[in-house]
Amino acid sequence: MQPTTEILERISKNSLSNKEGKVFPRNILAEPAARNTAACIGYSAMEILRKYGDGVMIITPADHYIEDVQALTEIFKTAILTAEEQDKLVTIGLKPTFPSTGFGYIKYDPETAGTVKPVIEFREKPDEETAKKYVESGRYAWNSGMFIWKASLILKKLEEYTPDIYEDLKTIGDAMNKPEEQEVLHNVYPNIRKISIDYAVMEPSAAKGDVLVIPGDCGWNDVGSWDMMDVLHDPDENNNILLGDVVTVDVKDAVIYSSSRAVTAVDVENIVIVETSDAIMVCRKDKAQEVKKIVDALNEAGRKELL
Repeated sequence: MQPTTEILERISKNSLSNKEGKVFPRNILAEPAARNTAACIGYSAMEILRKYGDGVMIITPADHYIEDVQALTEIFKTAILTAEEQDKLVTIGLKPTFPSTGFGYIKYDPETAGTVKPVIEFREKPDEETAKKYVESGRYAWNSGMFIWKASLILKKLEEYTPDIYEDLKTIGDAMNKPEEQEVLHNVYPNIRKISIDYAVMEPSAAKGDVLVIPGDCGWNDVGSWDMMDVLHDPDENNNILLGDVVTVDVKDAVIYSSSRAVTAVDVENIVIVETSDAIMVCRKDKAQEVKKIVDALNEAGRKELL
């Protein structure tokens, strides 16, 4: 495993990418099929372990907005050192700024000494009243979906809690660095059981005291959801965010996006309208976090061309 000082130096210098700031193609792994986060994280861990030796992984979503990058960098440094020194799974918990019903929550003891706290349990997305209680207690952080751990440790946890998934990943790993690697990957990966890393590993590991959280504040927002677009764009006087060819009359608290065609709206509020070249989506703004239900419905209907 690479020394911690070398890992941190590479993060600081961004030496994992080229001069244009783009990730080297050799460091990009493509899933043959979408099998949720346990599979793709396990595949990445197996790639690291079999091709480069053990190392510390950082898992982050790709659609989040970070206002204070330096603050997050410092959190990552602490997390990397912790993951290297302890056989624990480390996650980053974000300070709640409002009682969100769209995020999962992490319960921890804020009175524990140090910046790294043991996780008591993970909680699913709550209703509004429960979310208010979480925020007021000061004992909960938003589950950011950012994780830090050794590649070997997460594979060990997958073997312990989801042995069927681990066996599929091991089959793929056994073919790595061999001529048949891609063939085995494309034959095995699409059949791996779908389950998130939260359900597969984080929840049972937290119950055993094997998960640590670093509560932090780095100006984080989940802009992967349409109701959070005010993070990137200033609303107008009616609290609307209008992007593209959009015309409105008596519209309030809306997000309307047009990629090409004109979109018009009259006398509506609390709504999201998204127009693209092949589809139009409409939902209540306070239900924007539930767009995944549409994705599931389209999958079931075989409408994969819209996904």
